Amino acid sequence: LCPNVHEACPINPSGFQWFDLSRDDPDHILEGTYKAEKKIQQFITEIKKKYSLSNSQICLSGFSQGCMMSINVGLSEKEKFAGIIGFSGKIINKNDLIKRILSKPSTLLIHGDQDEIVPPVNLLEAKDFFERNKIDITTKMLKGCGHNIPIEASSLGLTFLKKIFNINSQFN
Repeated sequence: LCPNVHEACPINPSGFQWFDLSRDDPDHILEGTYKAEKKIQQFITEIKKKYSLSNSQICLSGFSQGCMMSINVGLSEKEKFAGIIGFSGKIINKNDLIKRILSKPSTLLIHGDQDEIVPPVNLLEAKDFFERNKIDITTKMLKGCGHNIPIEASSLGLTFLKKIFNINSQFN
């Protein structure tokens, strides 16, 4: 299930955003992420109730800002999620997030080495953050990939899901 992003994006009029990046102001961005986290947590609570799920049965995933929000929500919830899969994102504010880590779900982060929107160095910085905080992290830098999710990334995500949910895909 994928929640709809809650606000229009002024930088990309045909797109939407979880938080505003039009101002280069870390406090403004952080305030926006807190609002978005509340919306996502509300969505997760509704889904858990509707389908009788626990966090251990949920993998958070997202692309770009969705990846960033998945990391924030995934690490700051007391009840551990099954995992996090992030495509082309970053850690929004390491100093803030480190103070809010309440659980440490296994995480897969994938990024293109040609990403022109979220620079690829963010994958390396996120990997360092996860390792320093003893959070199980797997990363993959995709050669020749820009700011998108190619088939290889989808396949890696599927393999990760099978692993965290212990799904054996033998066909007879």
